[in-house]
Amino acid sequence: MNTIIAVPSASPGGLDAPLQSHFGHCDLYTLVTLGNSEILDVQVVPNIPHQQGGCMAPVQYLAEKQVQTLIAGGMGLRPLMGFNQAGIEVYYGGTSATVGSAVKELLNDRLQRFSQDHTCGGSAAGGCH
Repeated sequence: MNTIIAVPSASPGGLDAPLQSHFGHCDLYTLVTLGNSEILDVQVVPNIPHQQGGCMAPVQYLAEKQVQTLIAGGMGLRPLMGFNQAGIEVYYGGTSATVGSAVKELLNDRLQRFSQDHTCGGSAAGGCH
């Protein structure tokens, strides 16, 4: 079964793009499709504005793109709860420099599940970006 991972990315996106620190304010998302722990496809999609739907709009947008996993460096508690409700697993990738390195860290089981401590307003490690 294939898995789609979304990673908030700086332009132009792709595996070599820098990870952007806050999911809702990124330029775009790099979507990486994995099958049997191998990268099968890489797509770049734009972020959508927050105006309609507030901070939950990107959550719904990624759910519609059939994303199952998100790697992010920061987000608020409300979108984290939204991802949890949508069945999208969220991992903390704040130490990864690029999209490719974040995906590799996930594949090697080296990323933590994103917790309330990572959210904006949480601990010092999760301050807003």
